[in-house]
Amino acid sequence: MTVSKTVQARIARIWRGRTTRVKADAYAVYLRSEGVAPLLEKALGAQMFREDRETESEFVTISYWESIEAMSRFAGPDPRRIHHLARDAEFLIELPDGVRVLEIVVNEPG
Repeated sequence: MTVSKTVQARIARIWRGRTTRVKADAYAVYLRSEGVAPLLEKALGAQMFREDRETESEFVTISYWESIEAMSRFAGPDPRRIHHLARDAEFLIELPDGVRVLEIVVNEPG
């Protein structure tokens, strides 16, 4: 994770979604270009994770923000509301109905 040295990340916004193993490679490319890339333009940093299971793959994206207000400027007035990507319904097993927004209590590089 790359975080600006002048601004400390205080908030993490965590999204999770599942797709079939058959669609996972294509979704990884799509999520990175259409979901993570726009986050990197506004957030302090972002990470994308993937866990392959027998029949499905789960993706998790975490974006880092200086405040709820900064996150709301990107996500809208309700930062827990999901703005689905245009092709999410095509890829995902079910459309997630929310994201987690957590306060970062410890943020020490290791």
